Amino acid sequence: MPHFDRDLFNNFIVENRVVGFFDKPITLKSGRKSNWYVNWRTVSGDAFLIDRLADFLIDFIRDSNLEPDAFYGVPEGASKLGIIATYKWAKHSPGFGPGSHALPMGRGKPKEHGAAYDRFFLTAPRGRIVVVEDVTTTGQSLLAALDQLKEAHVEVLAAVGLTNRMERRDDGASVEEAVKKLGVRYMEMSRATEFLPAAFREFRPGEEIGREIEREFAEYGLEPITLVDRERSHQ
Repeated sequence: MPHFDRDLFNNFIVENRVVGFFDKPITLKSGRKSNWYVNWRTVSGDAFLIDRLADFLIDFIRDSNLEPDAFYGVPEGASKLGIIATYKWAKHSPGFGPGSHALPMGRGKPKEHGAAYDRFFLTAPRGRIVVVEDVTTTGQSLLAALDQLKEAHVEVLAAVGLTNRMERRDDGASVEEAVKKLGVRYMEMSRATEFLPAAFREFRPGEEIGREIEREFAEYGLEPITLVDRERSHQ
């Protein structure tokens, strides 16, 4: 049975340009400015690549000894991945047949009225769920989804981030700590501090961009990062 290979997954991120750099900083959804990005949209829009991504996710879950009934993608960034991973997982599960597995999908914008399962979901989750988010910075979208699932009395086994940007929230907590307060285990399949150096070497955005990112991690990061080779830059 295949096992999750973190190095291979980090290579997948760089090779498919999920990570990239900006000459001028942009404002993230969190409100912070950054000279680098992680965007899974190209992968999720490609049938071959999202199939491969679903395999990575399933291998990660198996290695974590979790046995969910379905995956639930946080709307809207991970919705497609949640559906495809659920289908692939269910198809090879014992007892697969009519009515055995739901294909849960959340609403991008909840309805104002009705029961929780109708307000929050196009198809409500059923059974034990692994929640999937594409990128976690402060975790606001993930936390909102977990609140909705709790209100709908859905059993959440764990929350998985495809990529953790490795930043502290404004309250000083990590995403993992914020999720844990809700009684949910958080796990990441990749960390920015692991693949950013390789991406920096591959795409060569320049020393000034590297220094800006290093300053960004010094201010917001859970740990520092080194991108610029100081000795070489002074030669």
